[in-house]
Amino acid sequence: MGETEKRIETHRIRCLSKLKMFLLAITCAFVSKTLSGSYMNSMLTQIERQFNIPTSLVGFINGSFEIGNLLLIIFVSYFGTKLHRPIMIGIGCVVMGLGCFLKSLPHFLMNQYEYESTVSVSGNLSSNSFLCMENGTQILRPTQDPSECTKEVKSLMWMYVLVGNIVRGMGETPILPLGISYIEDFAKSENSPLYIGLIETGAIIGPLIGLLLASFCANVYVDTGSVNTDDLTITSTDTRWVGAWWFGFLICAGVNVLTAIPFFFLPKTLPKEGLENNADIIKNENEDKQREEDKKEKYGITKDFLPFMKSLSCNPIYMLFILISVIQFNAFVNMISFMPKYIEQQYGKSSSDAIFLIGIYNLPPICIGYIIGGLIMKKFKITVKQAAHIGCWLSLLEYLLHFLSFLLTCENSSVVGINTSYEGIPQDLYMGNNVFANCNVDCNCPSKIWDPVCGNNGLSYLSACLAGCETSIGMGINMVFQNCSCIQTSGNSSAVLGLCDKGPDCSMMLQYFLILSAMSSFIYSLAAIPGYMVLLRCMKSEEKSLGVGLHTFCTRVFAGIPAPIYFGALMDSTCLHWGTLKCGESGACRIYDSTTFRYIYLGLPAALRGSSFVPALIILILLRKYHLPGENASSGTELIETKVKGKKNECKDMYQKSTVLNDDELKTKL
Repeated sequence: MGETEKRIETHRIRCLSKLKMFLLAITCAFVSKTLSGSYMNSMLTQIERQFNIPTSLVGFINGSFEIGNLLLIIFVSYFGTKLHRPIMIGIGCVVMGLGCFLKSLPHFLMNQYEYESTVSVSGNLSSNSFLCMENGTQILRPTQDPSECTKEVKSLMWMYVLVGNIVRGMGETPILPLGISYIEDFAKSENSPLYIGLIETGAIIGPLIGLLLASFCANVYVDTGSVNTDDLTITSTDTRWVGAWWFGFLICAGVNVLTAIPFFFLPKTLPKEGLENNADIIKNENEDKQREEDKKEKYGITKDFLPFMKSLSCNPIYMLFILISVIQFNAFVNMISFMPKYIEQQYGKSSSDAIFLIGIYNLPPICIGYIIGGLIMKKFKITVKQAAHIGCWLSLLEYLLHFLSFLLTCENSSVVGINTSYEGIPQDLYMGNNVFANCNVDCNCPSKIWDPVCGNNGLSYLSACLAGCETSIGMGINMVFQNCSCIQTSGNSSAVLGLCDKGPDCSMMLQYFLILSAMSSFIYSLAAIPGYMVLLRCMKSEEKSLGVGLHTFCTRVFAGIPAPIYFGALMDSTCLHWGTLKCGESGACRIYDSTTFRYIYLGLPAALRGSSFVPALIILILLRKYHLPGENASSGTELIETKVKGKKNECKDMYQKSTVLNDDELKTKL
């Protein structure tokens, strides 16, 4: 082997190892960014309770991530290809770490969390003033001190979470468009789907870790270490419980910063995979790079921005794909963001259990689906037309399975005075909504404080006082209330803290719901890679970075930002009882009408996703008229794969969107 051949072989191995290193680094970046995102989505309920804010405001805080993202996405997607893409991604990871750190700050700046209760949290139960006593008073009665009211009601500490989420969104901006375009530019076209599938697998591993971390943190009391948890009168299943949401954000911050390190040691460009050992190709690529630099100096870096935008805007497949993405993102953003809350309210699980079950049942099937989808694309060399059909029909199959979720339901929790009468008549038959009755009218009970107890008659009551309970035994969460005049039972009437369980039938329904969710996740993820390849292959290679960025921008603006807000507002409309702050102001919602909640959570996404199949079918029709590999060119927008045979029979794919390249143009491109 001559000196030249050795040098070329060494160059090939070095370039290949750098591409693999970038693949590993970008996969880790996807892990870290999705870890942070899934943890944030899982902690929305904890943030809602910590700051006593409505779900619509929590939705706005969640959507603020998209605001930070869209501030930079177009410019990063376009200018990022002109700059050093790996370094841009590394800087983004550092900024994400900063955003996660900002979100944890309120915990260190606020006082200890106080939940509403008629029972003393301190454990000093020498007085039974929280029970039914004529002319009695309750321990945490609303105060009239104006200074305390101002401090309690007008706290804006949630602004730190809002700003931190915006910063995290800005940091995540370069990872997707620059990472995907870097792989597409320097990987073989037949390897690209597999590589993207591996990256998307990393995007599933991150949420799995994030959900497990969130499950752990949600089960740890927010002020653990500062308070004696044995004195608490609530458990993790109580809607007043707040987990250690701040702890996970600190972990996410550290992971994001560590992930950034490798990108600062990767090159700006690499030879095309498979062409590293061709000296002529290497020489031509170097000449192309030099011409590109000269072009930038002569015309400026923004010369082709508007032509690219115009070209993408006139691409019907690209624009229809954006429309589909916007509609489906509106559905999935809502379902993913509020799935823990749905499982809590519908099936009576704690936040920690709900988050854990989502991670165990949903993420592994998604991960497997991404890998299989990428392998199918690589193994069978799926064309754009075939990929579009696979994505469309698999999505339709998963959509039809979604309707089975409407059958997997549980009844509303029966809370006397809210949706049930003192005689046990449900709300649809009992038209009143009065928390007082003859059995407790003289007890001087607060009517708004949420401190539920479960009677031995199977009904829940707003508080032990409203249940007419006169005595209690035990401490903390083991407290038992006795001689409850409002609990109608044949024996001794008693009650324990917390809402009544929904029963074994509801647990079985939850198992069916999770199994159906796992099946749906697998089928949809199986269609994700073919669908994404339709997006990538309907653009010219030089437009891909901007095209992916514009696609992300549109989904952020028209789905990521508004969806959690209007969905949260719809959920607020189903609230049956709001929490009460010290000064009588409304806090977070404590219980929802689970039937209406279910119709909104399942029905609205179903309607949105159903409408997305109209543009999907139009894409399939348009693709029948397009020139695909092996066919003749046709007028209009076209997808061209041009095979160029050189001295050593190397091939290079070219995709042309509007007209067929002539020979001179083709030589210039190559």
